Formats: sequence, C-alpha cells, structure tokens
Amino acid sequence: MRYLIILFSLFLSGCADVASLNENQQIGALAPKPLYRDPVFDGAADPSIIFNAAEKKWLMFYTNRRANVPGLTNVSWVHGTPIGIAESVDGANWSYRSTVNFPKDIPGTSNVETATYWAPAVLEHEGIYHMYLTIVPGVFEDWNHPRTIVHLTSADLKNWAYQSTLPLTSDRVIDASVLQLPDGRWRLWYNDELAGKKTFYADSKDLYHWEDKGSANLPNDRGEAPLAFYWKGHYWLINDLLGNIGLGVYRSSDALNWQRQSSNLLDIPGTGVDDQNGGHHPEVIVSGERAFLYYFVHPGVNAESVYEKEPALDVKRSSIQVVELQYVDGWLVAQRNNPTYVSLLPGSTRQ
Repeated sequence: MRYLIILFSLFLSGCADVASLNENQQIGALAPKPLYRDPVFDGAADPSIIFNAAEKKWLMFYTNRRANVPGLTNVSWVHGTPIGIAESVDGANWSYRSTVNFPKDIPGTSNVETATYWAPAVLEHEGIYHMYLTIVPGVFEDWNHPRTIVHLTSADLKNWAYQSTLPLTSDRVIDASVLQLPDGRWRLWYNDELAGKKTFYADSKDLYHWEDKGSANLPNDRGEAPLAFYWKGHYWLINDLLGNIGLGVYRSSDALNWQRQSSNLLDIPGTGVDDQNGGHHPEVIVSGERAFLYYFVHPGVNAESVYEKEPALDVKRSSIQVVELQYVDGWLVAQRNNPTYVSLLPGSTRQ
C-alpha cells in the first residue's frame, strides 16, 4: 500500500508539472531525460545545433570527452577529444551519427599524434556553413597549454576546410559564440583564460576577417562558454559559471552594455534522470516565439568530487539535456523539472 501511495504521489506531481505549462509549451515532441548520451565515450558536452536543410535534419556537434576510456590520468581524458555528431528530425530525439573528419592542415593538429578539439560553434550564412572551433595541440595532463580558435567552412556539414586562426587577445582562448548584428556585422564572444576566465569579443564584416575589441565588460564576469542570442527584444548572453552553480545571465539592448540577472539558471539540481547537477556550456535555439536551452550535466559529480583527482567513470561522464526558456518580468527562467516539449521550426537559429 505504501508503494502505491508513493507512485500516486509521483503521478500527481507529474500532472502538476504539466498543468504549470502554458498551452504553447505543450506543443512539440516530449524530450527524454537525458536528452542524449554519447554511445562511444559517454562524454557528450558543449553542444552546438544547426539545421541541415539538405537532409531536413538537426545536427548536434559536440565535444566528445573520453569519459569511459580506462587508464587516462589527470585531465588527459578531456584532451584528445573528437567532435561528435548526433542527428534528430525534431530536436527532441537524438541518435549518434559520427565524428567530424577535420582537415590535416589546421595549425596545432598537423604535428601531433592526437589533437584536441573543443567547443564547436556552427552557423550558416548564404549557403555556407561556418565552424569556430577551439584547438589544443595535443593531449595533456593539465590545463596549462595553448588554445586557439580556428575558422572552418563547409558546403555540406561533412567536409570542412581550414580558413584561419583568429587573431585574439592571447594563446589561451576557448569557446567561441557568433551572432550577426542588425547592421550586418558579426560579433564573436570568447573566453580568455589568461585574463582570469573573462569574456572578450571581436567583430567582423564577413566572418573571415576579425578585429579583436577587448573585454566584453560583463558585470561580475568569471566563467566560460559565453553564448549570445537575441530573443524577446533583447540581446542575451549566458555563460557557464564553472563548478556546479549553473549559468549566469546577462541582458543588453545593444550587445555592448550588459546587465547581470540576479539569479542563475540551472543552479539547483534537477530531479530528472542524469539532471542532478548544475548546467554547463549552453546552446540556445530560438524557434518563433519560443527558445530552447540545451546544456550538459556531470550527473555523477557532487561537492566532494574533483574529476581531475578521482577519475571514476560516473564522475567523468556527461549527458546533454534541454529545457524551454521562459521570459518572466524581463528576465529568463528555466524550469528544468517541467516536461519539455521541443518544437523547432526548420532553419531556426539564435538570431
């Protein structure tokens, strides 16, 4: 009888969660929890999502951490990482596709046995796909090694050509995010590790030639993976606050001057499968009036876990999740315990 009571209570709780969604939020495909786990290394992280018009499918490019490979010491498992690809017809149900076969002429990869690829940022413009990718020249036991951001292009999201290494503030830069401004310029935000994990930015007229502009001047700025998008009449920037305290949120009218939201997103652990930790490295797809926040979680990490020191599989593995953003009193809310019904219009982006 006690077991039946518990089941009935869980059922009522689930009904209450659904009832708290408005009608619009119940349109689409119900996303599972977790949304996606990589079947090869079990270390999916840093998602970047784009619509493949030729195939009429969504593709997720992600850092494929080697979470289940035995014998990797310290943080070597977070190096030597390929970029994985998952595919979906609805943005809610994903299956593994392959890894990216990068060209051999990328600086920092040609003279090493195994290169490290992190944090792809993929976009489409005038029929050409662009990727801004973090490169680390090898596999290392610590974090004290160069990182650069390179520009690659493709006509089909399969074959990539190296274009350039971006001239940014230092040789320790990671996590690009690119957005087009109303005047046609492109702006790229990134993290400079040598500047105390702060956010910097660069501008371009054509996606190929970039001029670094220095600090983005975010209030209380320390984090990584800055992700910019436009929604509900505002520019937004969300970043990974490191540790397990969730995502910071910034709002702007001009993509230059930012206000910090008083509360973080995804800082309180969720109740769904593999969602019991802070959210990391965001991606946002704006679809009509709706916006969907994709993120990854280390479900096995707790306050006592340090995955550099205790490289157990359950501590290292990571899962991708999704939640719908809500716009409440001028700021962002993400109710990760509610069911998420994903509805992505073909060609949706972060614009």
